[in-house]
Formats: sequence, structure tokens, C-alpha cells
Amino acid sequence: MKSSLLVLLLTAAAHAQTAPRVLQSPTLPSDNLPIQRVGPDDLIGISTYDAPELTRTVRVGIDGAIRLPMVKERIHVAGLFPSEVEAAIAEELVKEEIMVDPIITVSVVESRSRPITVSGAVKNPTTFQASGQVTLLDALARANGLAEDAGPEILVSKNQPGPDGKPISLTQRIIVKALINGADPDLNLRLTGGEQVRIPEAGRVYVVGNVKKPGAFPLRDAGETSVLRALSLSEGLLPYTGEMAYIYRPEGGAGGKNEIPIDLKKIMDRKSPDVPLLANDILYVTDRSGRRSLARVMEIVGGGIGGALIYTTTR
Repeated sequence: MKSSLLVLLLTAAAHAQTAPRVLQSPTLPSDNLPIQRVGPDDLIGISTYDAPELTRTVRVGIDGAIRLPMVKERIHVAGLFPSEVEAAIAEELVKEEIMVDPIITVSVVESRSRPITVSGAVKNPTTFQASGQVTLLDALARANGLAEDAGPEILVSKNQPGPDGKPISLTQRIIVKALINGADPDLNLRLTGGEQVRIPEAGRVYVVGNVKKPGAFPLRDAGETSVLRALSLSEGLLPYTGEMAYIYRPEGGAGGKNEIPIDLKKIMDRKSPDVPLLANDILYVTDRSGRRSLARVMEIVGGGIGGALIYTTTR
């Protein structure tokens, strides 16, 4: 009986020497970052029982590997969970006969491998690390929301490995109104790191000439507006507006502009359809300069003599 027990104990001891024992990381750490895969430039904490020289924090290299004292080979850890990194370190220590039964604990102290960048027409452009579950709305909230000049679309870009192994950038276009209204939950993309979220500024139309409030007005809801809407944004026409107006539209890449005449009087009288305007169009509203000048002269002369307008003739 005693000899059988001795054989069992010797067999268990031999098995313990051949299989490295790894202390698994807790599934829900309270002080560390949420469980996630290790990536390049992350800072990981390594605790090795009874081996203070192997207990330290190590920055993961760009190649996804780490180097430890006394260990000849670099240990590849990128793409592994902390528990898998523990097993990889323990395996290398046993392989190089540095330790017989290493007890390793690994945690992610600082994550730098999953940046999410939010830029463009937001109140506070920012870059942060994807920790846990992050959605597109979460990213916009990190940037304090959209700016007043934000356009109607959000561009989400991320590099993906191509067929030849080289990274290619893929971009998704998300309509702001649909995302905010929650009409399609799939539009609230889950972000895992490496995404660039860009909100272009809204296109603008410019209204000048015989209007009450000339200026540049953003196209918020769509990529185009119309002459009547642009006149509404500019608070309407001044007296003595001419019958014609002109749209100056950018054309070509050399700063050229195409002049498009429109019959403003017919549009105002609803005898002709409204004309669409595109981003960067200039709407120039003409006036009847002769009538305006005559009216101004009559106003000045009439005011100067108590409101009476006197005509003098010579014979």
C-alpha cells in the first residue's frame, strides 16, 4: 500500500515538472483595464512568483513582442488575451530552462493600441483608447457632440488587411439624422480601436446683392438647397430688386465659375419652378439701380425742405 502511494506521488511530481503551472487572471479585474487583447505599444504588468527580476511592467514593441531579463527570445504577445500571455511567458521560461514551474500573472496597465480619433466639426476633437464596448454615439459624446457647422454625414474609416496583406482604408458614411433618431440601430457602429471618425463641415451657399442679410448659410439637411430657401435665410429682398438674379457656380479646378442667369421675378410670382443651389454656389440678387437712385434723390430733396418737392423750370 505504501509503495503504491509512493509511486503515485512520484508520478504527480514528474507531471508537475513537465507542465508549467499558470495562475490565470481573474475574469473581472477591479483595478485593471477590462479584459482585452494585448496590442503594440500597450503597457503590461508581469508578476512572477518568487522571481522579482521577472516582475515588472513592459511596453509591447511595434512588432507585437516583449523582451524579459535572462530570456533570449522575444515573446510575441500581440493579439493575445492576458491569460494567453501568461501561458506564452511560462512556456518560454520552461523552454529556456530558466524556471521549472513558473507562476505568472499578467494585466494590461495602459492601453495604447486601440486609439479612436474624432475630428472635424465637433466641439472638442479628441483621441481616446477603446476600452470595453464603445459605440459611435459614445465617441461623439467624448467629443462633446457635433459643432453648429457640422454636415449631414459622419465618415468612419479604418485600416483593414487587403488581399495582398497590405492595409487598405475602408470608409463608411453614416447619416447624422438617422443615427441620432435611432431609426436604424446598426448605424450606431461598435468601435474596437483604430477608427478615425470625421465629421465634415456643412457645405455653404452665399447670398449677396439686394437682400436684407447677405452672408454664407450652411446646408444642414442635405447637399443642396434652393433659391427661395436661400432668400428666406437672408431675410428676404430689399426694395427695388431687379427681375434677374445670377448663380455663380464653381467649375473645374482652376477657380473658374459658371454664370447661370435665373428669372427671379417669375420664381417669386410662382410662374417658374424654384432653382436648386449646390454647395459653394453664390446667389447674386440684382437691383434696379436707376429707380433706386431716383427714389434716394427724391427722399433727400423732400426731407431737406420740409417734405415739399419743388420743381423749377427755366425759360
